[in-house]
Amino acid sequence: MIFFPSREVAVEILGFSVHWYGIMYMLAFLFAYVSLPGLLHYRSLRMRDEDVSALVTAGILGVLIGGRLGYVFFYAPLYFLAHPMEVLAVWHGGMSSHGGFIGVGLALWIVLQKRSIPILPFLDVITVPVAVGLMLGRFGNFINLELYGVATTLPWAIEIPGVEGLRHPTQIYAMIKDALIAVICFMHLRQPMKRPDGLTFAYFLIFYGLLRFLVEFFRVETVESWTIGELTLTQGQALTIPIIVFGLVLYRWLLRREFS
Repeated sequence: MIFFPSREVAVEILGFSVHWYGIMYMLAFLFAYVSLPGLLHYRSLRMRDEDVSALVTAGILGVLIGGRLGYVFFYAPLYFLAHPMEVLAVWHGGMSSHGGFIGVGLALWIVLQKRSIPILPFLDVITVPVAVGLMLGRFGNFINLELYGVATTLPWAIEIPGVEGLRHPTQIYAMIKDALIAVICFMHLRQPMKRPDGLTFAYFLIFYGLLRFLVEFFRVETVESWTIGELTLTQGQALTIPIIVFGLVLYRWLLRREFS
């Protein structure tokens, strides 16, 4: 057994490498499994242990499959078209949070429908573990020193091996963003005053989209930017706009339904 053989690998056991990023995923799923039973009562949801296990399993598959396919199609389609077997090599890195959202959404929708669990209250409940999971994922990015920012002279800038100049620690910015979203959603979730189901989830989408859009200004773009007229957006910003729009539409629809 070899501990810390490289920056990306936490331990090697009999030639098998356990990557930090994989450990962060495991911790995120464990947090979801442990925290869900305690969060369910804030939306008066009652679930059996097998329901929670099925939903967490669906979330795991949704994150891994959706996140990987999102990276393949959103960030490097030509590369994977030329190297199709690399699609399965998730240990080489390459996951998309936007693809993960889509994958988790589809996987959870299938299980919720099959088990007749109300969708909107459950979406409110999972905002906290999802935000914490995103934060842990960004911590994995920080350990790997990937997805770093543009050059800066700010006192909290970090050095990236092999990269010229000091850089914005955008992984830390993203961790702060996700931690803030987790706190906001938890505070809204536990408010005793009646709120329409789904409103916490709408806030999650809006805050995640807006804060992710801002963080992208400081991050080095690894793929070609989007140009719309005079407006230039990073890939992350362009993919985040639909999340903001959906959150705003859901917010408006919920309030109109509540007070109509």
